Amino acid sequence: MANRPAYQVLKMKLLNSLLMLTVISLLAGCGQRETRVEVAAREQILLYGNKTEPQDLDPHVVEGVGEHTIIATLLEGLVAEDPKTLDPVPGLAERWEMSPDGKVYTFHIRSNAKWSNGDPVTADDFVKSYRRILTPSLGSKYSYMLYPMKNAKAFNEGKITDPAQLGIRAVDARTLELTLECPTSYLLNSMASHYTWWAVHMPTVEKYGDPYKPGNKWTRPENYVGNGPFILTEWVPNSVIRVRKNTNYWDAANVRLNGVDFLPIESVDSEERSFRAGQLHRTEELPNGKIDAYRKDNPQLLRMDDYLGNYFYRLNVTHPALKDKRVRRALNQAIDRQAIVDTVTRGGQKPAFAFTPPGTAGYTSRTQLKFDLEGAKKLLAEAGYPDGKGLPPIEIHYNTSENHRAIAETIQQMWKKNLGVDATLRNEEWKVYMDTQSSTNYVVSRAGWIGDYPDPNTFLETFLSAGGNNRTGWGSAEYDRLINQAACTNDKQQRFELLQQAEAILLDELPLLPIYYYTRVYLLSPMVKNWHPNYQDHHPFKYVYLEAPAK
Repeated sequence: MANRPAYQVLKMKLLNSLLMLTVISLLAGCGQRETRVEVAAREQILLYGNKTEPQDLDPHVVEGVGEHTIIATLLEGLVAEDPKTLDPVPGLAERWEMSPDGKVYTFHIRSNAKWSNGDPVTADDFVKSYRRILTPSLGSKYSYMLYPMKNAKAFNEGKITDPAQLGIRAVDARTLELTLECPTSYLLNSMASHYTWWAVHMPTVEKYGDPYKPGNKWTRPENYVGNGPFILTEWVPNSVIRVRKNTNYWDAANVRLNGVDFLPIESVDSEERSFRAGQLHRTEELPNGKIDAYRKDNPQLLRMDDYLGNYFYRLNVTHPALKDKRVRRALNQAIDRQAIVDTVTRGGQKPAFAFTPPGTAGYTSRTQLKFDLEGAKKLLAEAGYPDGKGLPPIEIHYNTSENHRAIAETIQQMWKKNLGVDATLRNEEWKVYMDTQSSTNYVVSRAGWIGDYPDPNTFLETFLSAGGNNRTGWGSAEYDRLINQAACTNDKQQRFELLQQAEAILLDELPLLPIYYYTRVYLLSPMVKNWHPNYQDHHPFKYVYLEAPAK
């Protein structure tokens, strides 16, 4: 090849260099960009699918699991939960003592416990907060959680009006004394796990509305004062709730996350797509139809944890279609629960033939429901509705979710095929659904109950006649008597015997239809660390952290 002039050689070198730079640039542009979860992991911001838009963030008026998850980042109780076992551990109280008779607890609040605005956490904060949640005008659905406290029930029902008679007093600024009606074995678990026992900053609550009526504006981000590991910084309805690290938290030095973004995504299909697209570290649920695919192809992302809960249907016993107990029992006996968990939910759930999950703290209901088509048809005919003829319309009500709809459609088909009963379906978004249940404006309504602590009482007290979470129109004086007697029975065997008698009444009267015992089925990114499976799906965020993948 003939020699080229020097300028041509130089020109070729320049062109080659430009070409190489262009190729490198294109390759870099075609490389995989960091996903949202990877960026957030480097910033220690957990992206958490929270399923629904919360009703509120006031621990004394809300009632849902999604609300609990958020509030648990903003507030802490005197007692906290071990991240692995959920056993009670010191929270805002550094220690406590119990009297020999088990009726008086003395809590010693940490000297460095502060509210997010810098105010010290005091014993009086808890005294005022407990008086608030028990005040009848607030209408707390969970006020009964405090009924182990002396005179709490009488005060909440208006039989006592002097709050000084409640079994709670501030001995001094850092010492709180709690007196009970009788020894309560599950008290510390209840105080650790449930927000009803947590204090609110009463000066803030009083500033933004009547503290003893719902609708207070203190929970808006610009107003919120908490005492937990994070503070509320932003709340965009139906979009995101952001919490960020609280530098005034007593244990802030050991909190590794800088924050959590809670994303309310009601559609389980949309939530799963968001996870696949790198938009979430954790989903609240997983579409039932995709469980098998994840089990086969991405088992490292799939979690199916044991869960202390019952998926059931509430029955409005005041509705013409359901006033007759025989109709309720017929509907129950026409449901093939095994088929539902095998072909619809497919996540390791177990068919529920009682309300309390078997083995809860050693308790199992003696009474068990059954699938009995011939018995169901006979009961319906005895009630005057042979083959479903003449039965007033039945509507199945559920909150928006593809999974809830699939179960409702299955039960709708079972009732039609097995009994000739026609049922229609109605779905509502979470807030409206909760209002509908609270006003008993339904016929049959989907529900779920997750144990607030590991004891059968957390399930059975739900259906006390005056219980805020009953919502069926049903009540039984004998049922109430047995539950209340069990509460003050120290002998475990005798106590369980009383609870078994009560559950037998519940399962005979059937203001509810148990469907299955939960498992917790969701997706979790491997970036999430210090996350431990447990029976309540509680994961104290102060212990969680993120590990970003290597670039």
